[in-house]
Amino acid sequence: MPKIKCIIIEDEPLAVKVLSDYISEVPFLELQKVFKDAILAAEFLLHNEVDLIFLDIHLPKLKGMDFLKTLANPPAVIVTTAYHQYAVEGFNLNVTDYLLKPFEFARFLTAVNKVNTEQKKGSNENRDFIFVNIQKRKVKILFSEILYIESQREYIKIVTTRNEYISKMSTSEIEELLPTFIFKRIHRSFIVSVNKIESYTAEMVELNGISIPIGRGYKDVIDKL
Repeated sequence: MPKIKCIIIEDEPLAVKVLSDYISEVPFLELQKVFKDAILAAEFLLHNEVDLIFLDIHLPKLKGMDFLKTLANPPAVIVTTAYHQYAVEGFNLNVTDYLLKPFEFARFLTAVNKVNTEQKKGSNENRDFIFVNIQKRKVKILFSEILYIESQREYIKIVTTRNEYISKMSTSEIEELLPTFIFKRIHRSFIVSVNKIESYTAEMVELNGISIPIGRGYKDVIDKL
């Protein structure tokens, strides 16, 4: 997975240092540039690809929220500010998270992990396959061939129309890599391909002649389908 390219728009040197230090601690983040005002950042965005903006609100020349409204296709945005009263406006503008200064590294990490998860899902929405580690090999598995995935403690079993594969990863890890419009978790131990469901009841779904139980906390997933 390529790194998430980010910029900082912040006019306080101490806040810039804290953010820069935090970013350097996260392997999937890559700091491109720091800007003291939003107008310079806007110029940079016209000619460079950026995945994430760390945006202060009280900036010289152009305020953070006003700057955000000028962007036709904004990347992910994490607002960093000492003022909580802008939170509602920020979320109305689809910011990923809102960090109130001063914030600890753990809170910062929670925010950037949201961006990372969204980017992974976004990239997988456009693909029709996944590579999975199977006995020291990377094996290509087509989404269209997957019937279901079953948890087996620290392993998962991927059952396809042609084969079965065992890989050392959790159901949560594989779920993050699958397109959400095709695959749904219907049980703590099972993820199924919606396209392969042949019939269902309140307790189970059937696909390819196989019955998969529906977990007690997942009944609404099937109802929404």
